[in-house]
Amino acid sequence: MERRFLVIGAVSGAVAVGLGAFGAHALESRLTVDALATFNTASRYHFYHTLALLAVAAAAGRWPDAPRLVTAGWLMLAGTIVFSGSLYLLAVTGIRWLGAITPVGGLLLIAGWLTVAWHAYMTDKSATPR
Repeated sequence: MERRFLVIGAVSGAVAVGLGAFGAHALESRLTVDALATFNTASRYHFYHTLALLAVAAAAGRWPDAPRLVTAGWLMLAGTIVFSGSLYLLAVTGIRWLGAITPVGGLLLIAGWLTVAWHAYMTDKSATPR
């Protein structure tokens, strides 16, 4: 499973860098200050959670039989898509109702982090990691 999250994290990182560069160069003169700030927030959280996915991949490699880590990875991926995706679209299109979707993505991200914590808490301290 760690391979899957490593691939997803790497692709997510490439997309985050590409969108960040697009926002900084192509959109800077086209968006309002508020819309650009929204786009930058999307990009920042996208990249934070790309790093989190890579950490999940590393942890899944260490604890290969860890379904909570798999759940955490999927929650973080879904949260990134919903949270950052809705903000990217809101910034570029100005469609205001997209802002109502963003908190759902935030809740998914929070759930992902809490699932990682749950895994860490529930992992037997005497278990030998791989």
